[in-house]
Amino acid sequence: MKTVDTVLAAVRPGLSEAPKPAGADLVAAINHVFAEFELAYHNQFHKAFAAEGSLQLTKKYWLSVLGEYSPDLLKRAARQLARTQEFLPTLAGMIAVCEDAAALFGLPAVEAAYREACLAPEPKWRQTWSHPAVYLAAAATGWDVLASESQTQALPLFANHYAQLCRRVVRGEQLEAPTRLALPEQVQVPLTPERSRARLQALRARLEL
Repeated sequence: MKTVDTVLAAVRPGLSEAPKPAGADLVAAINHVFAEFELAYHNQFHKAFAAEGSLQLTKKYWLSVLGEYSPDLLKRAARQLARTQEFLPTLAGMIAVCEDAAALFGLPAVEAAYREACLAPEPKWRQTWSHPAVYLAAAATGWDVLASESQTQALPLFANHYAQLCRRVVRGEQLEAPTRLALPEQVQVPLTPERSRARLQALRARLEL
């Protein structure tokens, strides 16, 4: 009987000879993906993996192919597929969702993000943004560019910055738009020596000292 490594080597040359170590979080994510599919496609799932060892073989293969994606993305993609697909998803379907994952993280499409950036009133940092990536992409592009240049000129610049930020989010990075400290209700201004003496004299006179 062929071992798992032998089968994988035949399916994907070089995989068994130089396996890439997978982190515990990624392994847990793959297990989560298949648990999600088992619940969503119970009969199809058990029929597909009826043969002994087929489920573990498939998990190992998916792990080797999907290792470039973050565990969080894999879980979100599995839930999206379970919500939208009638039949048990394939590896190709999983990859397609992972490659177009912006919406899974609340990231608007680039055109919508561009419009949001262009229409945001001043002060920019105080606005409620759909996602920090929109603010950061606009700031990187330049607010003056967004305000003065045509869409033909400004949109490609914005889209480039936005795409880079989206990739960082999809890989698991948390982005935060910069904030400014709120101004105090009263601002204390140091008194000059002359004003200090005058205030002290007025206080003495009021107290009859």
